Amino acid sequence: MFLRGRPITMYIPSGIRSLEELPSGPPPETLSLDWVYGYRGRDSRSNLFVLRSGEVVYFIACVVVLYRPGGGPGGPGGGGQRHYRGHTDCVRCLAVHPDGVRVASGQTAGVDKDGKPLQPVVHIWDSETLLKLQEIGLGAFERGVGALAFSAAVSWGAFLCVVDDSNEHMLSVWDCSRGMKLAEIKSTNDSVLAVGFNPRDSSCIVTSGKSHVHFWNWSGGVGVPGNGTLTRKQGVFGKYKKPKFIPCFVFLPDGDILTGDSEGNILTWGRSPSDSKTPGRGGAKETYGIVAQAHAHEGSIFALCLRRDGTVLSGGGRDRRLVQWGPGLVALREAEIPEHFGAVRAIAEGLGSELLVGTTKNALLRGDLAQGFSPVIQGHTDELWGLCTHPSQNRFLTCGHDRQLCLWDGESHALAWSIDLKETGLCADFHPSGAVVAVGLNTGRWLVLDTETREIVSDVIDGNEQLSVVRYSPDGLYLAIGSHDNVIYIYSVSSDGAKSSRFGRCMGHSSFITHLDWSKDGNFIMSNSGDYEILYWDVAGGCKQLKNRYESRDREWATYTCVLGFHVYGVWPDGSDGTDINSLCRSHNERVVAVADDFCKVHLFQYPCARAKAPSRMYGGHGSHVTSVRFTHDDSHLVSLGGKDASIFQWRVLGAGGAGPAPATPSRTPSLSPASSLDV
Repeated sequence: MFLRGRPITMYIPSGIRSLEELPSGPPPETLSLDWVYGYRGRDSRSNLFVLRSGEVVYFIACVVVLYRPGGGPGGPGGGGQRHYRGHTDCVRCLAVHPDGVRVASGQTAGVDKDGKPLQPVVHIWDSETLLKLQEIGLGAFERGVGALAFSAAVSWGAFLCVVDDSNEHMLSVWDCSRGMKLAEIKSTNDSVLAVGFNPRDSSCIVTSGKSHVHFWNWSGGVGVPGNGTLTRKQGVFGKYKKPKFIPCFVFLPDGDILTGDSEGNILTWGRSPSDSKTPGRGGAKETYGIVAQAHAHEGSIFALCLRRDGTVLSGGGRDRRLVQWGPGLVALREAEIPEHFGAVRAIAEGLGSELLVGTTKNALLRGDLAQGFSPVIQGHTDELWGLCTHPSQNRFLTCGHDRQLCLWDGESHALAWSIDLKETGLCADFHPSGAVVAVGLNTGRWLVLDTETREIVSDVIDGNEQLSVVRYSPDGLYLAIGSHDNVIYIYSVSSDGAKSSRFGRCMGHSSFITHLDWSKDGNFIMSNSGDYEILYWDVAGGCKQLKNRYESRDREWATYTCVLGFHVYGVWPDGSDGTDINSLCRSHNERVVAVADDFCKVHLFQYPCARAKAPSRMYGGHGSHVTSVRFTHDDSHLVSLGGKDASIFQWRVLGAGGAGPAPATPSRTPSLSPASSLDV
C-alpha cells in the first residue's frame, strides 16, 4: 500500500491462501440514526420551535432533530427523536410555516470530498413525513443562509424571506409553492441576525443585526419571478442610545414591534404616518418610531418570544434571566438559568405553561417560570476527539476541547455526569472492569477516574506533548499511553485499576503515535504513527520492538482500532493522503468495521477488509470531520463524534445479529432484535 508515495508493507496471515477468498461487497449490517446528542446554541439563532404535533424542532450539524418530550421509545421521561437528514452541510437556521407542519431549514456552503463547493440552499419539508417538498435558492445564496422566515398564511400557502451570509447580506423573497424568487435586494454590509414578516401585513419585512433595524416594504411581483420591489426605511433611534447589536425582535398583536438589544433594553417601535417629504420609492404608507424603552437585562438580550396569552418573554445573555412582560412592559415574573447551562439563546412555547429554552452551552431545557428548568438535551460546546464505550453497559464517555469529560447513558439518552478536566481531553478508555476510566490530555498528563464517585485516583505526566491514545490490555493488567513525543508508555495496573506503576517504554517510532491495539493474550501491541508506520511490540518481554513484522501476521488482536493493517487495508480510498481516516473500530463480534473519515461520513465495511477500494455503506449527518467511532459492548449501537460541530450520534446497528463470520453477500433478510424493531 502507498500513502503519499510511501510504501507500507502488510503481511498476509498464513491462513489466507488468496485475497479472492475474503468477503466482498458491503456488509449485511446497516446503521439507523437512533439519537443525536447536542443542540447548536453556541453560535446560531432561529434554532428552536415547537410544531403542531408538540414535537420540538432544532438542529445540530447537518441534522434537524424533531424531539418528542417525555415518554416514547426513549424510556420514562426520555422522549423520542426523529431526524430530517436531507442537508449536505451544517444547518444554520430554521423557520416553521404557520400551519405548524412545514419547516424551512437553511444550510451553509461547504465542500465535498473532492474539494468542490457545495452551494447553500433552503429545504422546505414536511415534518410529518420528513419528505422534502421544495429546494429553494440553489445557486442564489453566497456562503450560507443566515436567517429566514415564513409569512403569515395566504390562500395558497406562504412566502419565505431569506438573508444570506454574503458581504451585502442579500434579502430575497420567495414563492414557497413554486420555489420562485419574487424579489431581491442588497440588505446591508453589517451582519444580519434576524428577519421576519409582519404577521398582519406580509408586505412588511423587518431585519435587525449589527447597529441597525430595517423596515422593508415589499410590493408587486407575486407570481412573477424577480418582478417585486423591496424598499428600506432605517429605524431611527433619535434620543435613545444606538446599540451595537439588535439580535432579536417580535411582533405584537396591536402592530407594534419589540426589539431586544445588546444594551439590555427592550424598545417598542410603533407605527406612525409616513413623512410626506420622504415617501420612499416603494410608497410605504407607514413608518416606525420608538415609543417606549424598558431596561430589561444586564448585558445583551438574545431572545424574545410572544406567548399565546399575549405576554412576552425575554432571555438574557450575561444575566441568564428569563423575564415575562405584561402590557406596557411591566415585569410579571422571572427565572434564572443555572450558570453551567450558559446564556439564553432561544425560547419556544410548549404545551400549557411549558417553555423550551435553548442555551449558548448547547443545552435544551424544559420547564416553566414557577418550577424552574431541567435539561432534556445536552451536548459539548467545542471540538470532540475522545470516545470510549463501557465494557458491559450501554454507556460511553466523551471529551474534547471544551475540557468537559462526559459520561452518557445510551439507554435513557441522557448525560449521566460531567466534570471539568481544566485541560483539553483527547482520548479515553475504560478499564475492563468498568470501575475506572483513563483520560489522556493535551499536555502529556493523564488521569484515572473512578466512574462512580468521579474522583481522580491517579494523576500522572508523561512528557510535555499531547496524548493521542490510551488503551488498557484485555486482562486489565497493563495500560498503554501513546504520545506525540513518539513514545508508548506502559504501566502495570492493579486489579481494580486504581493504582499503576511505570513498567516500561516502547521507543522506536519516528513520528507521533496515532493508534494502538493489544493482542488477545495481553502480551503484544500493534501501533500506528503519523508517518504511517506499523510497528509491533513485545510488552511482556520488556517493551521490545519486534523487528521481524512477518512473525506477527497471525497474531489475534483484542481490538482493532489501528487504521493501518492488513485486515483494514481496503477501507482506504483511492489516492488518499493518509489523513483521510481519523478513526476505525472493529465490532466485538468481528463481523464489521466502522470508519470515521475526514469528509463528514461514517462508513461500515465487512471485516476483514483487505480488498483494495472495498465497498461500504456510507452515512452522513455530521457537519465536520468525524473524529472517532466505537461500538457499544454488545455491538447493538455505534457511537460517532463530529469534530468541530461538537455532535454525538448514536446509531443503531440493524441486521445480521448473532456471532460468527459475516456472509460474503447481503442477500438474506436481516433479522432484527427487539430493540431494533422501532426502526423497521
